Amino acid sequence: MELHDIWFVLIAVLWTGYFFLEGFDFGIGVLTKLLARDRTEKRVLINTIGPVWDGNEVWLLSAGGATFAAFPEWYATLFSGFYLPLLLILVCLILRGVAFEYRAKRPEEQWQRNWENAIFWTSLLPAFLWGVAFGNIVRGVKIDQNFEYVGSLGDLLNPYAVLGGLVTLTLFTFHGAVFAALKTLGDIRERARKLALRLGVMTAVLALVFLLWTQVENGDGKSLVALVVAVVALVAAIGANQAGREGWAFGLSGLTIVAAVAMLFLTLFPNVMPSSLNDEWSLTVTNASSSPYTLKIMTWCAVIATPVVMLYQGWTYWVFRKRIGTQHIADAVH
Repeated sequence: MELHDIWFVLIAVLWTGYFFLEGFDFGIGVLTKLLARDRTEKRVLINTIGPVWDGNEVWLLSAGGATFAAFPEWYATLFSGFYLPLLLILVCLILRGVAFEYRAKRPEEQWQRNWENAIFWTSLLPAFLWGVAFGNIVRGVKIDQNFEYVGSLGDLLNPYAVLGGLVTLTLFTFHGAVFAALKTLGDIRERARKLALRLGVMTAVLALVFLLWTQVENGDGKSLVALVVAVVALVAAIGANQAGREGWAFGLSGLTIVAAVAMLFLTLFPNVMPSSLNDEWSLTVTNASSSPYTLKIMTWCAVIATPVVMLYQGWTYWVFRKRIGTQHIADAVH
């Protein structure tokens, strides 16, 4: 296996980690409208991810940085062609971080409500747009002989990509509902489990259509195995949630995300960004990669730094592992 193949796998792992962690993160943000009944319950939900949401975004920075360094042609075509949707995601992530930090800075109800609305929308939009973006990457976009995107914004909003966006939105919200049931106490925990059932059924229908569509158009034997794992894990997650086994349900919903993302990357390889105009104009792991020397330096840096980051993040989740409920929310003091 060549170094560029290894870095394709590593980038797939980084995106998988990002969607696993930021998935329930986005889901909690959406649930502040769908699940929480009052301001106290919204604070409970926000506090479940308060210590970890910013650490989850490190995976996105790592995935973007690794793509820039390992596959500069891929990075250039992706970020120029998908400029507007990626800019919207970036703006959402910035506003979302500000909303978490500024929401409780003032006691006025309108002030807090505005930031809560910001948390909801800046969680919902990226959850949808990431699915649209990856749907287009897998399906293929209009790339010319100079490896430049020559399509329009409307081309990105095709049925396959929009379905991908709906899948990521519902899957992340289901993942967040299961996480809420795992991390909360009392009535909100029970309502999270009930909502997770409805979300899980909706996700299963959309995901099955999307994954089968992907398999029929681009799949092989390996991607079929990933598809089966994703579907079985999702059904098992719904069952575990109904049985009150929140830990198992969360692990299985995470496995669903892992298997689904793995399937997308398996159908993509050896391309990194297929051209819908001409197969010869597609970006591949070979023609889009950096020099072997650059990849070698990156590999050594990754071997040293990655375990440290993962140990620290794992320690953070361990420290903040306890459940919380409305009884743990003290009145705000300003």
